[in-house]
Amino acid sequence: MRIQIINPTTTEAFARKNLAAAKSVAAAGTEIVSASVLSGPASIESHYDEAVSTIGILEAIHRGEAEGIDGYVIACFGDPGYLAAREIARGPVIGIAEAAFHLASIIATRFSVVTTLARTKIICEHLLQIHGFEHQCRRVRACGLEVLELEETGMEACRDILEECRRAVAEDEAGAIVLGCAGMADLADHIQQEIGVPVVEGVTAATKLIEGIVALRLGTSKVGDLAYPLPKPLSGSVKHLEIAPRR
Repeated sequence: MRIQIINPTTTEAFARKNLAAAKSVAAAGTEIVSASVLSGPASIESHYDEAVSTIGILEAIHRGEAEGIDGYVIACFGDPGYLAAREIARGPVIGIAEAAFHLASIIATRFSVVTTLARTKIICEHLLQIHGFEHQCRRVRACGLEVLELEETGMEACRDILEECRRAVAEDEAGAIVLGCAGMADLADHIQQEIGVPVVEGVTAATKLIEGIVALRLGTSKVGDLAYPLPKPLSGSVKHLEIAPRR
């Protein structure tokens, strides 16, 4: 089984961190590979950033399909382009927010999300509604850090995140915490030890979900709206993403 971790940013430190996180939980026999977008934003913390990153995500999946990849993790908590990605992939495509929400809802009846900036808090609230978990999420909390600060300030950033997680447990009565950024992938174990409740991190959650789906010999349905896109001419900078007719 081969799983591709797609880093939808041009920051290679995120790609290395997420690759290491996925490898740390992968089963024997699962090969984890990494792919970063060839062009796009350095970090994702707005609707604009998500839109700009989507072409790179689709390019990565086109390459992955040619290479026989079995499943894909979109390593951004905004789950950018996940439905378009599912249309062109045979196997499962999972965004890390959706994966984390699912797992948190299984291990706790209520959870809180700790994310980065206040604007990404609003984006996360929209995602909870889209994925159907708004009733199980007690609160989305922002620690006020920009995504790139997670790389620049190290444990100082971790202290800010940890403090917000403690507040979530005490004030929200959350039974689990979801870390709302792929840049937090290396912090989950430390935070869980400190606060004493389960901490769900999306890259590892999505990796294990894909392993299970593929092991069950399931893939993305090609009936209905996730069927392969209709072949049609594309022009300009996206011409290379044209869908070939299927026989």
